[in-house]
Amino acid sequence: MTTTDLPAPPTGDLFELRFSSTARGARLARRLASHRVHTWGHRYGTEVNDTVSLIVGELTVNAVTHGRAPGRDARLRLVRVTGERLRVEVTDTRGERMPAVRATACDEEAGAGWCWSQRCAGSGAWTSARVPRARRSERWWRR
Repeated sequence: MTTTDLPAPPTGDLFELRFSSTARGARLARRLASHRVHTWGHRYGTEVNDTVSLIVGELTVNAVTHGRAPGRDARLRLVRVTGERLRVEVTDTRGERMPAVRATACDEEAGAGWCWSQRCAGSGAWTSARVPRARRSERWWRR
């Protein structure tokens, strides 16, 4: 799946942010994602807002930890597919290296955040694809 396979969102249903590949940039991305979800009607402290914040936090931290390239920004993209369905995309800066998914238990030190994010997303799907023009790895969550 590539970004061209995904339908274009209607105006107002898209939030896109480039953030620095630092812990501070990941934190800012998480906070701004929570704010955008709040403006879409899922108030702070609701299950949807908290779930999106957790997933964005995990994906952005992974992007800046494992996909960091000095001088390059990462990207967050939120799409409101329907009123209750949101898509979270995080692009890291290391297009030459795709993310590796491995089986892990939620009580393991490495991979626990990913495991909990998957549990929070419920029926969400995860996939990755190489985007030829940007030469970056993409990660999507659909809820």
